[in-house]
Amino acid sequence: MNAPATLAEPGRIARLPHDKHGRPVPWFVAWLRDGRPADPGSPGAVPDFRIIRPGAVGLAVTARCCWVCGSLFARQEPRASLIGPMCVVNLVSAEPPSHGECATYSARACPFLATPRMTRRDRHLPAGTSDPPGTMIRRNPGVACVWVTKYNAGKVNRAPDGLLFDLGPSPLFVEWWAYGRTATRAEVVASIETGLPALQAIADDQGGDAPGRLAAQVEAAQRWIPTI
Repeated sequence: MNAPATLAEPGRIARLPHDKHGRPVPWFVAWLRDGRPADPGSPGAVPDFRIIRPGAVGLAVTARCCWVCGSLFARQEPRASLIGPMCVVNLVSAEPPSHGECATYSARACPFLATPRMTRRDRHLPAGTSDPPGTMIRRNPGVACVWVTKYNAGKVNRAPDGLLFDLGPSPLFVEWWAYGRTATRAEVVASIETGLPALQAIADDQGGDAPGRLAAQVEAAQRWIPTI
């Protein structure tokens, strides 16, 4: 993460280890030494923000801990999923939920999420690195959504390549962010319109009622788009 100078770290974020640049390192991030997994803070270990540490998804689910800070959720505490616009359409995420303040801070501070023109750094990934479950759209969506639900609203589904998280159709509220500030309606609409062709291609390939289901999902997602 690389927060704006005026953006204070929430307490649980501040307790995370920080990299050599002073940036907090999310709990799920893998630490590597010579290209191999290492313990955070061990001699020679550095975080690779592109990689999820081994076993993090399963541990977050079983321990009921925040994906960003690693602290446990309070009983019946709302869950916040930091997602892109296409996830608002299909209501599926490849990552476990977080505390609300952790998800919002991440949306504002993460260089990739807060800088729409930034591209993914996929070069020189360690051997054995794989994509997250589901279908990954390789782009910077330009905006990020914090989707907040009741603690029991979503569910975990097992996919052939891992776990996927059903977000549930009715959030308590949503937030949209771009450039570290509230995203505009135009920015959100533009991101959805440019991402939809990838989902449409998948639906068309599946055939049957898949295109119709996607059209209904797109229509349902309209209610969560900012009005201004």
